[in-house]
Order: sequence, then structure tokens, then C-alpha cells
Amino acid sequence: MDGHIWLVILGMALVTYIPRMLPLVMLSRTQLPDIFLRWLSYIPAAVLAALLAPALFLPEGKFALVGNPYLLAAIPTSLVAIRTRSIALTILCGMLAMVLFQHVRF
Repeated sequence: MDGHIWLVILGMALVTYIPRMLPLVMLSRTQLPDIFLRWLSYIPAAVLAALLAPALFLPEGKFALVGNPYLLAAIPTSLVAIRTRSIALTILCGMLAMVLFQHVRF
């Protein structure tokens, strides 16, 4: 391999690694305020909502509430996830709901 390629790979590795490593190193020895830790606990839910919302509400790029199998399947899937907290049951419910709602038109 050309030396430039190795240099690019090393540079990309550093650019990826440093932003992840620095906060861990800098904050590992400090006690963060409880309000900040509580705020951080909401980030996974916010990211999940941001990823799911377009897929659920904008299938094929158009806003759809009625006759939307993705949105219909999300309802029982969310209920199973909240009730059981089981990833396997949630995935199974989501797959079954998608099959059902794609073949049965409301």
C-alpha cells in the first residue's frame, strides 16, 4: 500500500478516536452534578425518537397517519416493549405486526 493511504487511515482513526476519548479522560476524575447526569439520561430516548419519527410518520417521503402500516405496527410493538422490557419479544411483536398490517389494509 502507498504511504499516503496509511497516513489517511491513521488520520481518520485519530479523528474518530480523539473526540470519544477526550471526554472520558477529562471527566473520569470529576463528579458531575446530578442535574447534568439526569439530563444525560434522556439522550438515548431523544436519539431513538429522532431516528424513528421520520420512518413512522413519513413512509415513502409523504406524511401519513391513516393506512400507515409502520405507524400501526409501532403501537402494539411499543406496548410490548413497555410492558415486558424484552428485546426479543419486542422484535417478534414488531415483525408480526408488520406482516399483519402490510397484508391487512385498514
